[in-house]
Amino acid sequence: MSLPIIRSEALALVKKHNKEQANLNHFLETEAVMRELANKLGEDEEEWGIIGLLHDLDWEETQADPKKHTLKTCEILSKKDFPEEILYTIKAHNNEYLEEDFPPKSQRDYALRCGETITGLIYAATLVRPSKKVADVKVKSVKKKFKDKSFAANCRRDIIMECEELGLSLDEFIELALAGFKKIAAEIGL
Repeated sequence: MSLPIIRSEALALVKKHNKEQANLNHFLETEAVMRELANKLGEDEEEWGIIGLLHDLDWEETQADPKKHTLKTCEILSKKDFPEEILYTIKAHNNEYLEEDFPPKSQRDYALRCGETITGLIYAATLVRPSKKVADVKVKSVKKKFKDKSFAANCRRDIIMECEELGLSLDEFIELALAGFKKIAAEIGL
């Protein structure tokens, strides 16, 4: 399936709706993880990357009201003729908070859910390293932080574990996510 916009247009759209650097970093991190997952699973890397980039488009507008998060994103993207199944994937990543039910069904749905969630854990695991460089972060250290429920306590471990729905062990998933982060380290300041 081809998307109605290219990456540069998606990035411009993200920057139009979001100004906080930490949020922009999260979008880029999610894009990078989604690209790694797409490559591993034989899916369209460009499509999955753009979905990762756009998934929280409305964040700065809706963060105070989780019931509205993703709905505004989908409203904006539907005006750009995004396919319904892509809009579903975006809603599915916030399913727990929406009034209507959008349970994850496809690999892409699960990939976005676990892919965007692990970014917070990896980011936090990087910041506690003496170097604060993602290049120095190993799978073993992220896994240790994963087991410590008080570390990055808002990172939903149950959603990260949805990587198993993709046929990936936690170790494989962390390794893929770290690979994505390392490719964009300079861009996100890690």
